[in-house]
Amino acid sequence: MKIISTAERPINLLQIIGGAIVGGMETYVLRLLQRLPQNNFRVTCLCVCESHFTARLRDIGCSVHVTPITDEPNWQSIQLGVSLIRADAIDVIHAHLPNAHLLAGILSRMTETPALATIHGRYLTIRDFEVHRLMQTHVSVVAKTAYFQALSLGIPVGKLRYIANGVDTKLFHPGPKTGYLHSIVNIAPGTPLVGFIGRLSPEKGPEVFIQAANIAHAKLKNCHFVLVGEGPMRGRLRDEIDKLGLGDCVHIAGLQDDMPKVYASLDLVVSTSYSEAMPLAMIEAMASGLPVVATNVGGVVDIVEVGHTGWLNSVDDVKGIANNIVTLMLDDSARAEMGKAARKRAEEKFELSDSASQTSELLSSLIQPGNVSERSIGCY
Repeated sequence: MKIISTAERPINLLQIIGGAIVGGMETYVLRLLQRLPQNNFRVTCLCVCESHFTARLRDIGCSVHVTPITDEPNWQSIQLGVSLIRADAIDVIHAHLPNAHLLAGILSRMTETPALATIHGRYLTIRDFEVHRLMQTHVSVVAKTAYFQALSLGIPVGKLRYIANGVDTKLFHPGPKTGYLHSIVNIAPGTPLVGFIGRLSPEKGPEVFIQAANIAHAKLKNCHFVLVGEGPMRGRLRDEIDKLGLGDCVHIAGLQDDMPKVYASLDLVVSTSYSEAMPLAMIEAMASGLPVVATNVGGVVDIVEVGHTGWLNSVDDVKGIANNIVTLMLDDSARAEMGKAARKRAEEKFELSDSASQTSELLSSLIQPGNVSERSIGCY
């Protein structure tokens, strides 16, 4: 056996990532890894499959390996994980999603490597709690709802951290309006535009956005509405738009890579989710100087200051959402003031550098003297 001191070299970090779509969790991971100090961390990633996401990870300098990461223990993944930990002298494991948390917990116990799981949802799943309890993993959450739930379940404060999601406020910032989205959906530049940003899937409630647009359009004849995102509900949403006769004013723009330009095309962002933790799209919109109208679910209550940076509604209050849209779109001054307040709040509370710094410090603390300062690594 040999003794490795992390004071003599960068921390070797294993990221276990349980999903492959480029959604909120994957975006979080990419942005975190881009901002971890390269002199302090060397990153290996274990992913479920080859994808655009793994290509992005390699582009930022990560070593990437692929293996099935299932909801039940998979021997192939366990064997690969143990081999990576030994070969790359991994100091700490960081997992995302319950399937990855399970694998991280097993590997942690087998190799005596500390493990952290970041919970990206509004609550811990039963699987997350069970893995923590059995494997003694550390837990980080992005939503206060998850933090207080974890405390109520008995997770000790010493193994639990709340670190809010953050966005790059230099990348997402207020600027001149553009016609970027207008050209994509083929409408005249300068047309007022209300946007939905998110995956077109049931939990995000994109059909509610269309229903609210149907009501609001009666009073906003010159306003258009656009859904930015992709997902399994696209066909159904297209049918709903046609059924309501909204084809001339409601558009589906699909996935967009240049999100700062997307926000620069919009006047207002609406979130109609049934479930959220701390949605990045909402924080990006606020950092871009846009007010938001949203459903009051999960961690959204910690993002939006009601009446100051936007408005909140219950998930079934389609008329309330529509009324908020109409009120803001008819009052340019109020919308501008809310946008300024939203920008200020994003800068003060949800700056990405703060989130990355806190996560970096947490990962480092797991292997500091008094925790696991020096760890035995097998010679193989």
